[in-house]
Amino acid sequence: MLMITCPWCGPRDESEFTYGGEANIERPTDPEALDDAAWADYLFMRSNPKGWHEEQWCHAHGCRRWFKAERHTVSYAIRRTWPMDEESS
Repeated sequence: MLMITCPWCGPRDESEFTYGGEANIERPTDPEALDDAAWADYLFMRSNPKGWHEEQWCHAHGCRRWFKAERHTVSYAIRRTWPMDEESS
C-alpha cells in the first residue's frame, strides 16, 4: 500500500486520498475565446512523463485539503509533499 504524507496530518494510507491530476496546469484566462481543439488540449493533454512528476492530491478522508506531491511514475515513490500555495523547490 502506498503511504502519502499529508502536509497537515502526516503519513496516511493512500485510501484516504483522491488523485487530482498533474499539477501546475494554467487555466485559460479567457476560456470563451478557445476553440474546441484548444479547450480539449487544456482539459485532456498531459505530459505523462516517465520519472519524477508533480501532482495534486486531496486528503479526502482526512483534513480535506489539497496539496502537491512529487511522485515517481514508475516506482510510485513520493519524494515530498507541500501545500498548494507554496512554490516547489
